[in-house]
Amino acid sequence: MTIIRTTESSSLYDGLEKMSTSDLLNNINNEDQKVALAVQQEIPALTNFIDACFERMSKGGRIFYIGAGTSGRLGIVDASECPPTFGVDHGVVVGIIAGGDYAIRKAVEFAEDDAIQGWKDLELYNINSNDTLVGIAASGTTPYVIGAIETARKNNLLTVGISCNPGSPLSIVAEHAITPNVGPEFVTGSTRMKSGTAQKLVLNMISTSLMIKLGHVKGNKMVDMQLSNIKLIDRGVKMILEQIDIPYEEAEEQIKKLGSVRKVLDVYSKK
Repeated sequence: MTIIRTTESSSLYDGLEKMSTSDLLNNINNEDQKVALAVQQEIPALTNFIDACFERMSKGGRIFYIGAGTSGRLGIVDASECPPTFGVDHGVVVGIIAGGDYAIRKAVEFAEDDAIQGWKDLELYNINSNDTLVGIAASGTTPYVIGAIETARKNNLLTVGISCNPGSPLSIVAEHAITPNVGPEFVTGSTRMKSGTAQKLVLNMISTSLMIKLGHVKGNKMVDMQLSNIKLIDRGVKMILEQIDIPYEEAEEQIKKLGSVRKVLDVYSKK
């Protein structure tokens, strides 16, 4: 079967090295503007997946991101930001990259070509049928990701493949497929650009929607965020002052004592 990889097709641009800085930036920006529209087309598919994932997470299930290279790093970034932003444990949203943690900074040769290792890496987390596996691969052809998705489906996990090539092998093997078609990259084959941006947008939508549905946002405020620095404590105090008419100093004292915006609001709601 011939796989059409739009992510690796030659773009409309040529002679990039002859362009002025202004032309380079404007042309890159012109391409970037196509990304959000491509993601918008995937909202129905995203809706179906997120609702199915929420059902499992409501029963204690976790969500795992798995990928290689840029795709793997994007998954790790999104997963690592969930605990400080939404106050969930680090084991609720987990990012896994081919080649292990070393590969976050430096490429591990041929790690993405191992179709068996992905599931082995997941097994370290005692993965079960309440969990969800999100496979991320711009091309949709990465063996490490496809192998993990295939085995996950056999073990009754919910699966979704995020790629930028509609009809790719990843889209076929996953139960759900999210495939924003961003077209050829400005630099041919450099999927860290439009494809990476599309994947980042999709991951933001997945994690943020799930955390809201799981109750970690009140109004539009991150009431469960970790108060890990002075800026965040101040932000938390201001959230409290928007809801409760008390002095700043009192709100600051309470938030330091109780450890979260939610707990302070709960205490004062009972007074």
